Amino acid sequence: MKTVGIIGGIGPASTIEYYRLIIAAYREQTHDGSYPSILINSINMKTMLDLIGANELAQVTEYLVAEIKKLTHAGADFGVLAANTPHIVFDEIQRRVSLPLLSLIEATGEVAQQLGLKRVGLFGTRFTMQGRFYPEVLLKKGISLVIPEPEEQAYIHDKYLSELVNSIFLPETQEHLLRIVERLKEQQGIQGLILGGTELPLLLGDVQSQGIPFLDTTQIHVKHIVAKLLS
Repeated sequence: MKTVGIIGGIGPASTIEYYRLIIAAYREQTHDGSYPSILINSINMKTMLDLIGANELAQVTEYLVAEIKKLTHAGADFGVLAANTPHIVFDEIQRRVSLPLLSLIEATGEVAQQLGLKRVGLFGTRFTMQGRFYPEVLLKKGISLVIPEPEEQAYIHDKYLSELVNSIFLPETQEHLLRIVERLKEQQGIQGLILGGTELPLLLGDVQSQGIPFLDTTQIHVKHIVAKLLS
C-alpha cells in the first residue's frame, strides 16, 4: 500500500477536510473495509505566511523543503501541499526534494480544461490571486484567468485570514463573495470560479445559484491523491 505524506496545518480546518475526504473516497473505491495510509505534518501556518508576506520566498522554500523531508524520512511514497498558497514555490520545492509531489494547481487546471472552460475567476489569499503559478498552468491549457479588483482582493484576503482559516464561516461573508462572483460573471465573462483556497469550499462549496461551476480545489486534489494511492 502506498502512503501519502501531507503538509497540513495551512490551515487546520482544511487539513481535517483533506483527511476526511481522502478516507471517504478511498473506502468508496476499495469496498474491502481497508483504510488509506496517511502521514500528516501539521506545520506552523504563521511562519509560512509571514515569510510569504515579506516576499522571502527562498526562506519559504527552505522551510517547506525541511518539512517535506520529514515526511520522506517517515516513509511517505509521495507528498502534497494541502493548500494553494504554498504552491507559489512548488516547482522549486520539487527540485529540492526526492519525494514526488502532486500539484493541486496542475490538477485544477486539468479539471478546468476537461470542463471546456476558457475564462475562469480565482479567489484565494492575496498571494494566490496575485501569484504567477495559476496563470502559468492555465495558459498552457488555453485558459485565461481573471482576478478580482484590488479592493475585492483585499476583502477576500482579509476574510480568508481573519475568518476562514480560524473556522469562522459567516453568511454575510458568503453573500459579499457571491456579489463579487456575480460582478466577475457579468463584467468579465468568467465561465467558472476556482476556489483557490482550501477553506473556501467550506464557505462556498454548496452554492448552486451562480450558474457557473465552482472548482473545489480540495475535492480535486483529493481525487488525484486517492488515484495515486490506488495506482
